[in-house]
Amino acid sequence: MPASSLRRRAVLPALAALLSAVLLLTTGLATPTASASAASAGASARAKAFTGGLAGTGRSTLVLYDTTGQWGWLGELYAAQTANLTGHFGTFAALPVSAYTAGAMDAYTAVVYVGSTYDEPLPEAFLADVRDADRPVIWMNNNIWQLTASIPTFAADYGWMWSQFDFGTVEGVVYKGRDLSRDGRNASGIMDYASVDETKAEVLAAAVREDGTRIPWAVRSGELTYIGEIPFAYTTASDRYLVFSDLLFDALAPQTKERHRALLRLEDIGPNAEPAELMKIAVELKRRKIPYSFGVYTVYKEPGKTVALRQRPLVVAAIKYMLANGGTMIAHGYTHQYTDAPNPYNGTSGDDFEFYTAHVDEQNYVRYDGPVAEDSPAWAADRIEKMKAEFRAARLPVPQYFEFPHYAGSAVDYEAVRRAGFKARYERSLYFAGTLSGTAPQYDHMAGQFFPYTVTDVYGSKVIPENVGNIEPESFNNHPVVLPADLVKAARANLAVRDGVASFFYHPYLGTKWLLETVDGIRKLGYTFVPASAM
Repeated sequence: MPASSLRRRAVLPALAALLSAVLLLTTGLATPTASASAASAGASARAKAFTGGLAGTGRSTLVLYDTTGQWGWLGELYAAQTANLTGHFGTFAALPVSAYTAGAMDAYTAVVYVGSTYDEPLPEAFLADVRDADRPVIWMNNNIWQLTASIPTFAADYGWMWSQFDFGTVEGVVYKGRDLSRDGRNASGIMDYASVDETKAEVLAAAVREDGTRIPWAVRSGELTYIGEIPFAYTTASDRYLVFSDLLFDALAPQTKERHRALLRLEDIGPNAEPAELMKIAVELKRRKIPYSFGVYTVYKEPGKTVALRQRPLVVAAIKYMLANGGTMIAHGYTHQYTDAPNPYNGTSGDDFEFYTAHVDEQNYVRYDGPVAEDSPAWAADRIEKMKAEFRAARLPVPQYFEFPHYAGSAVDYEAVRRAGFKARYERSLYFAGTLSGTAPQYDHMAGQFFPYTVTDVYGSKVIPENVGNIEPESFNNHPVVLPADLVKAARANLAVRDGVASFFYHPYLGTKWLLETVDGIRKLGYTFVPASAM
């Protein structure tokens, strides 16, 4: 099989495979043992808040999360993903809920509690502050019963009362009149309600059961917004995850005006690229006045062959034309592969991972194995410096933005990219348990995340989103064919986010037809294409 047919294989599957890290949501319903709860609570009481986010906005979020039980690590992963999204609006602090002390929320614009563990022991100080909150509080999923039990008149005061989790099939959520998807395989359940008085409580979004009936997915009364599940499992480009992403505007930036921008990135351009293909696309995008980005790796390798970008003057000339006519270059790795051994395919640039290891399992899924053997701050920094040197040797500017090959790196690698001085990463990203708690990264406990807007994430870097996907004319690694209509459909779903983007990438070897269909379809939805620098 030619390399070009493999190049796209690990890009989106790389993150899709990470669903296995978050599909254990149902196990979060297991009640922790007393000894596990006590031990975790003791450790959490000594915990310090993990802080980060976008400074200078005057807005801040306190993210509280569960830590007890066998699946306590899920709470930290969900909290990291929550913190990342709040990093669009301002700073954040993430803390185990068991370490909460009276009045702690008073220093923040808003609070998000991620209830991932059934019957996590919640401090009375936290419940009391939620009862008296004078700022937005978003409560996800479990343990709402602890709050309602502390307020004898909750149903009358707030206008709603939970009943039990509904574990039926739900494949959609309606929000602001828009139909968003929810993977029907997600059997973690959504909270059902004993009563909802819509004169006192507002149903913000509704989950649609298999039989067409609806139950509230998110409900708000006063400062309390309750979401009946955690929206980070089984996420897709058109998912109900977008509802939570938009609800954060209500809590943190309610005056935000409607705006919809689009981003295009050409992908996997290396020394083996075809200059004529690049020029044809670049000329067409210039004619249509579409700004775009393009990811470049600097050395092409396959077993027995190495070609540097500086050895391909026609490719360099095409890149210079792109830079002069609406293109923004993205650093996409040094070689976009690791060694001659398959990782996971064939040891060839563009096909394989560079900063992480992976394999294809017997069921044809891409599975993540962990950091490369040499992984260290020095190794990652050296790789990045070699890449920069190759750009200079080709008489090209060193890009200001970075994209991990196949969106995969270790915690060490993310830190190396931040220290290397790039303005932002432009990608989807991996997050690991241990990040918020300050312990060693748990590479067997991780999740991938995409964003509907720019964020400053828990690694301390700005991340420009890619959230709509890419054209895939052939099925691979258990993923379906994706054509322009699918990307346009995902862009339409993302209109649910009031200041969100529709960002996709495209491989130049696919020609111009599908690219232009996608661009035109997204523009017709009301999106305006902007350069990466606008984000």
